[in-house]
Amino acid sequence: MDLNADLGEGFGRWELTDDAALLRIVTSANVACGFHAGDPATLRRVCALAAESGVRIGAQVSYRDLAGFGRREIDVPPAELAAEVAYQIGALRVFAEAVGQRVEYVKPHGALYHRAGRDPVQAEAVIEGAQLAGVGTVLTQRGSALDRAAARAGLRVVGESFADRAYLGDGHLVARGTPGALLDPESAVAQAIGLASEGMVTAIDGARTPVAAESICVHGDGPEAVAVAAAIRAALDERGIDVEAFS
Repeated sequence: MDLNADLGEGFGRWELTDDAALLRIVTSANVACGFHAGDPATLRRVCALAAESGVRIGAQVSYRDLAGFGRREIDVPPAELAAEVAYQIGALRVFAEAVGQRVEYVKPHGALYHRAGRDPVQAEAVIEGAQLAGVGTVLTQRGSALDRAAARAGLRVVGESFADRAYLGDGHLVARGTPGALLDPESAVAQAIGLASEGMVTAIDGARTPVAAESICVHGDGPEAVAVAAAIRAALDERGIDVEAFS
């Protein structure tokens, strides 16, 4: 099972994630590309740290929304969105290639992740941007509009699940801001174990729900992110579940 985290989500003098610590735990790094967080120096630093740690580099693309941390939905015309996705990937590629790595996959962030998950037009624009930038793998939830758009375009899809987010009975995530949407550390570890060993979660209504995934995400922007990621990694290791980047 792959373990991914959102990294490089600072800007200038502000640092939001403990990138170095998380890169000692996870196997794939979703690196913020400057539109919701991240700046050139941060991109360069995170790529260098990822290369040193043997962690796969992916582009975490978003709407152009620094003030809202990419969590506000924006109506961007498809052609413009495709260009912006490609632009973000291109920026990250410079720094990945400088340390002998490449951008292996793309994952939308925040509002773009959820909009592309349900909106076929926005999903197609994200895929067009990935293709413009020469990236052939997309990290997203199975069954989403982005999953289907990637499959139609011949791109590889890596199914993603979330350790620290609550699920609805239909397999969708509980919306942020809803009570219970964010799991406490103990629950996040238990959910990660269930995802990795059974492909199941206990939804917010108590239903047992299947979630097909090859990668588990731990959000890096919480105060307990490193501790939670470390606990998840230890729990998976103890159960003999191989934690490695998707092949």
